[in-house]
Amino acid sequence: MRCRRSALWMSVITLLLMCGLIEPAVAADVQYCYATVAGSRIFYREAGDPARPVVLLLHGFPSSSHMFRDLIPALAAHFHVIAPDYPGMGNSDAPAAGAPPLTFDAVAQTMDVWLRQSGIQRAVLYLQDFGGPVGMRLATRHPSFVRGLVIQNTPLSLDGWEPARLKAVQANAGPETPEKRVAAEARVVLATDLFLYRQGARNPDGLSPDAWQSDAAALGDPQKRRAMTDLQLDIGSNLALYPQWQHYLSIARPRTLVVWGDGDPIFAPAGADAIKRYVPTAQVVHYRTGHFALEEEHNDIARRIIATFGESRPSVQP
Repeated sequence: MRCRRSALWMSVITLLLMCGLIEPAVAADVQYCYATVAGSRIFYREAGDPARPVVLLLHGFPSSSHMFRDLIPALAAHFHVIAPDYPGMGNSDAPAAGAPPLTFDAVAQTMDVWLRQSGIQRAVLYLQDFGGPVGMRLATRHPSFVRGLVIQNTPLSLDGWEPARLKAVQANAGPETPEKRVAAEARVVLATDLFLYRQGARNPDGLSPDAWQSDAAALGDPQKRRAMTDLQLDIGSNLALYPQWQHYLSIARPRTLVVWGDGDPIFAPAGADAIKRYVPTAQVVHYRTGHFALEEEHNDIARRIIATFGESRPSVQP
């Protein structure tokens, strides 16, 4: 699955390492790649040795694989790390004008086809926000694909929703109306993105603006904005699948690490603890940060992923 490497770039990296100007983790050879699925280009980032266990990073709204920019190099010495952009988000193509509305089922199906094309047979799934419904659809369709789960600020039960946001989602469920579409479109804006990044963060003024500036490119694309609005309108379909996902967790009992930013303005900390009802052995870690916990806690989250899912799996300290 590896993309073509740049010989010049590899030479530069090697020289910088030899001179001690960068650390090995920072020097991780992250590849920027495209695959074609059903005629559309899917962008993904890839790093690490393909012979090592795979970690599949599934992003949230309205972000992309860019949200994993710090986590990928931190994991690359231990795993084969892959992070796609969904159709209509990040650097992937948006559905063509006139195409049926994008749904979470369709996104999961695209990811499923892409993974099969890529020959990835098993992975630890990292689920954040929209990554939860995408990844849980993959997990319930292909239980043997799942080597483990990292669950980060994505509810798999009603416990995980702040009441006001849950009420809005439930109001927008069901057949689309012009009023529902207007309400959904109002969320697919940069102001929502800034709110999700900054609200609840330990040091909001210390966050990298690269995060939301990257998201702004997709939010400014009319076709991608339409696709993300479609997904906003389809969130109710995920709530209907919660019993199925909970049954899967209770039966399969995958090795599970839950990492949660407790300052998240839309997903409640109770959603993290609720996972233990279905996977009693799950390790649950709460952080004093927000929805995009990796912005402030990527180092500790990386450490815990390595300790939990790495090939040697040393015991992790609280």
